[in-house]
Amino acid sequence: MDWTSNLQGLAGGILIGISATWLMATLGRITGISGIAGTLVTTRPKGDSAWRAAFLVGLVTGPVVLVLAGGGLGNVVGQPNEVIGDPAGGVILMLIAGLLVGVGTGLGSGCTSGHGVCGLSRLSPRSMAATVTFLLSAMATVYITRHVIGGGA
Repeated sequence: MDWTSNLQGLAGGILIGISATWLMATLGRITGISGIAGTLVTTRPKGDSAWRAAFLVGLVTGPVVLVLAGGGLGNVVGQPNEVIGDPAGGVILMLIAGLLVGVGTGLGSGCTSGHGVCGLSRLSPRSMAATVTFLLSAMATVYITRHVIGGGA
């Protein structure tokens, strides 16, 4: 067992929990990435654009700082010389999938971070239903991809 990966995952989860709690305690806002990004892009500034922009800049620059500090991103493709491989279905399929995720977060009134982390901790029934739907959809997708279609590893 690779304890380094487990400890990194644990540390990441703790930091996500702390940041969600901090945002709720200081600004009364839920740490849902789709809501933070969507409101920044689609609505007129109402005095809360600065923290939204800082949050999104932190999401992008955090991994960059980690790499520059020598921490690396980990090997997510299983090849010793690669960090991130080519999209399995090609770039076009990846862009379509990203668009569908965006549509889904709009229809579901939030994303996995908003519902799964913040909504469940607030015991929100809507977030419970959304999170169960996310998980069941993910399990069905993996099963169909691996066992019905025959793709994937």
